Amino acid sequence: MKEKLKNDMTGKICLVTGSTNGIGKSTAIELARMGATVVIIGRDAQKTSEVVKEIRAASGNPHVDSLLADLSSQQEVRRLAHEFKRKYSQLHVLINNAGGFFLRRQLSVDGIEMTFALNHLASFLLTDLFLDTIQASAPARIINVSSDAHASGKIEFDNLQGEQNFRPSAYDNSKLANILFTLELARRLEGTGVTVNALHPGFVATGFAKNNGKVIAALVSVFAPLVARSPVKGAETSIYLASSPNVEGMTGKYFYDSQVISAAPQATDMVLARKLWDASTEMILRADGLLAKT
Repeated sequence: MKEKLKNDMTGKICLVTGSTNGIGKSTAIELARMGATVVIIGRDAQKTSEVVKEIRAASGNPHVDSLLADLSSQQEVRRLAHEFKRKYSQLHVLINNAGGFFLRRQLSVDGIEMTFALNHLASFLLTDLFLDTIQASAPARIINVSSDAHASGKIEFDNLQGEQNFRPSAYDNSKLANILFTLELARRLEGTGVTVNALHPGFVATGFAKNNGKVIAALVSVFAPLVARSPVKGAETSIYLASSPNVEGMTGKYFYDSQVISAAPQATDMVLARKLWDASTEMILRADGLLAKT
C-alpha cells in the first residue's frame, strides 16, 4: 500500500486492540512507521513486551507503548481505559481489532457468552469509555474491524448470547453487531469531528480460531496460508482508515480493500442498530451491577 508511505502520523496517538499478532500487529507496525505514538493491547505480559520491542525495531519509532487487558472482562476494559487516560490526554485513532471465534459456548467472567462479550461488547464499552478523550482530540477516528461474515449474521434479541441455541454462527452475528454499532455511533457523533467506520480485512492467515483445540489449530496452520492473504495485506484497510486524508470526514461506512462497499441489508437497519445499542447498554449495566438481573 504505497499511500502509507506518504501519510505523516507524527503527533497522533493510536490505540490498537488485538495487536500482539496478525492484523493488529501489522497495523501497529505501519502506524509506528508513519511516526504515530502507538499503544498496543495484549493479554500476556511477556509476549506483549516482546511485540513492543519488535514494533520499535521494525518501525524505528521508540514511541510504542503497551497495556495489558483481557477484553472479555468488563472490569479489565474499565481498568485499561483508566490506565490509558492516566498516561495520555489524547486519543486520535482507536482501532477495535480484537476478536475471537469459539466453536462451543463459553461464558466470560461476567457471565456473558464469550463471542458476544469479546467481539462486540468489549469494543462497545471501550469506545464509550474513551469517547470524552476522543472527542477532545478531534479530528479523530474510530475504526471497527468486522468481516464479510456479517452477511450471514442475525440479531435475535431473545437469543443474543446463544442461550437457546448456540452455533458457531455466533461469530457472524457479532460481526453484524460491529457494523450496526458503527452506524449508530456515527449517527450519535455527527458534527463532533469524530468519524466511525467499519471494515472487512479479507480472509487473513493469522492465529485466529486456534483456541478451539489442537485439531482445529493444526488445520488452520496448514490450510489457511494456502488460501488466505497475509496479515500485512489484511491490515491495509485499517491503516488506510487510520491515516489517509482521503477519508477525512467520511463516517458510517463499510470498507473492503480501502474502498467503500455495500454491507448486507440487515447491517444498514438503523432501527435494529438503535435497539442493539440499547440492549448492549443494558447488558453492560447489569454486568456492572447497576441493573437487577431478571
